[in-house]
Amino acid sequence: MFGFALAAALLLLLKSIVRIPALYAEPKGEQPPPWWIRGILILTCTLVSFFHGSNDGQKGMGLIMLILIGTVPTAYALNRALPESQVQRFVTASQAASAVIQQKAAGHSVLGDPRPAVTAYVASHTLNEGTYPSLAVLVRNIAAQVNQYGSLARMPAEAVGNARNDMYLASEAIRFLMKDSASELSPDEIKTLNTYKQSLDQATKFIPNWVKVAVAITLGLGTMVGWKRIVITVGEKIGKTHLTYAQGACAEITAAATIGAADVLGLPVSTTHVLSSGIAGTMAANGSGLQFATVRNIALAWVLTLPAAMIISGTPYWVFSGLF
Repeated sequence: MFGFALAAALLLLLKSIVRIPALYAEPKGEQPPPWWIRGILILTCTLVSFFHGSNDGQKGMGLIMLILIGTVPTAYALNRALPESQVQRFVTASQAASAVIQQKAAGHSVLGDPRPAVTAYVASHTLNEGTYPSLAVLVRNIAAQVNQYGSLARMPAEAVGNARNDMYLASEAIRFLMKDSASELSPDEIKTLNTYKQSLDQATKFIPNWVKVAVAITLGLGTMVGWKRIVITVGEKIGKTHLTYAQGACAEITAAATIGAADVLGLPVSTTHVLSSGIAGTMAANGSGLQFATVRNIALAWVLTLPAAMIISGTPYWVFSGLF
């Protein structure tokens, strides 16, 4: 809906400012557009491609990392490529963060496993007297593990899983603490904790370069193979008239801006959905009319994608978990 309204408003604004008929004309057969229009379309297409890659690329890289961590955790659960100099900075950041957290613990101590209390805070976002002392112990334990082996690369396979889980748990707890008004953290304390959190994330939230390259090549090849069907659907089957140059540019600018904003804010969006909404918005603003059969099919795809994916993935998981 946002893409629909933004693209429509952008086209109406463009019409009121730029009064060049060629920009609002339909393509004529195989005749190429004027060079300046082609330049505009190349620019807007490049923006869509860049932000499409940044958005869909995250999904591909995330799925690959989930598989790698699940199948070969000793190699990919922790960033073993971190140099020893960064490991030393991690230990220093751990000590500083531990001092801040211990001060907030106000003399309380925890006996036994500190993880349940920290996990409870991450789940409920509610501080209690056991949160800070438990988190302080967890931070010290993580630093001790890393310091014991000197680097993540030398950490034995049997210790990798627990170390990653502890780091991830501490990172999430600190993330909520920095946003929690009840934590009463000063700006300097938040800065110290944020530095430590960044060190934790460098060790756990990483993606090898070969994964990035593989996903980029895959996205490029997929677009090269399937571009024609997408172009025909978007350009000819959403509206009752053929897409004009101005409509295409406005829809692409809308898609690039929306997807870019979603990347910054960490929101899940579909490139195809945003672009299709933008095209529909320009058709409505231009008075061209919409092909409701195509719009209906797109809307049904939007509605059915999530439950269908849940059923298709959940059913075999339920079956295999019962069998094995």
